[in-house]
Order: sequence, then C-alpha cells, then structure tokens
Amino acid sequence: MSIRFFSAIVLSTTTLDTTRINHQIRAKEVRVIGPEAENFGVLALSEALAKAEEFGLDLIEISPNAVPPVAKIMEYGKFQYEQAKKRREIKAKSHVTETKSVQVKIGTGDHDLQLKARRAAEWLLEGHRVKVDLFLWGRYKYMEFGFLKDRLEQFLKLIPQEYKMADPISKSPKGLSTVLERAGKAKN
Repeated sequence: MSIRFFSAIVLSTTTLDTTRINHQIRAKEVRVIGPEAENFGVLALSEALAKAEEFGLDLIEISPNAVPPVAKIMEYGKFQYEQAKKRREIKAKSHVTETKSVQVKIGTGDHDLQLKARRAAEWLLEGHRVKVDLFLWGRYKYMEFGFLKDRLEQFLKLIPQEYKMADPISKSPKGLSTVLERAGKAKN
C-alpha cells in the first residue's frame, strides 16, 4: 500500500463526503470506468483494485446505488475538486426569490412615494416579488374601499419597472395589499 493510497483513505474519512474509495467499497463486483473514460466492464472488487493500483490511482465508487455499483479509476483529489466545482455551479445557477415589502400610508409624501417606487422597481429587476401594503390605522381603516384602492393604484403607477400583479388588491389586517412580480412585456 503506497503512502498516497493511504492518505486518500484518511482524507475520505475526515471529510463530510460519503464517497467510498479503494478498500471502503463494500460491493463484491463493480462496473469499472478507466481513467480515460474507457469501460472495463464488471469486475470483481479485487480485480478492480488491482487495475487501479496498475494505474497508480484510486478506485472511487461514483454510483453506489447502481447494480452493480459503478466505480471510476482516478485520483481522489481530482474527483473531490470536480465535485466541489459541480456544487459551485449548481449554487451559482440557483436563484432564491424573496418577497420584499414596501409599505405606504395615506399621508406619505410624493418624494417618499417616488423613492419607494424606485426601490420596488430595483427588487423587481432582481427577480424578487414585491408586496405593497397601504398601511391604514385608526379612522383610515373605515374609509371607502374604492378611494383606498385608487390611492394604492396611484403608487403602483409610479413604479418604473414593468410588472404583473401576482395577487389582486385586497383587504389585509393592516389595510390593503397586493403582490407584484416581474412581467415579460406588458404592465398590468
């Protein structure tokens, strides 16, 4: 057993990776893929380990649930690097969409409404959903629904980014609210 061979076993047990290599593989037979992606077919574990030793590389179980399990002959460090690279690519492609909130009141000034509308547009551009609340308190809660809806729609017209309404304007415990999301073409 070479020193590199031993260090690969130690690396495997110290990382959180559950990949089995070399003598950790439990199957009696494995389908072996060579270092240049050649198919050696189904071999007994001892033969596969001998083949890996021939190349001076490790035998890595890459598909443990297959029947028989698939193992590849390659350097374990290179395998770990490729796996980490795949995880980074997947993470980079995934985009978490949040629902951001903008709260306006009946008496909010025009300049503040413009600022909030621009902020909502930025969030929409980033791909987030935006929940717009017309916050009502005290006597404002009992004002006519049509007037309150118009006030909220005036704010929505200030948003420079194209959007569509994911939820229509409706009463909520704090007043009126709607949810916007990025639109393809037309502004609703």
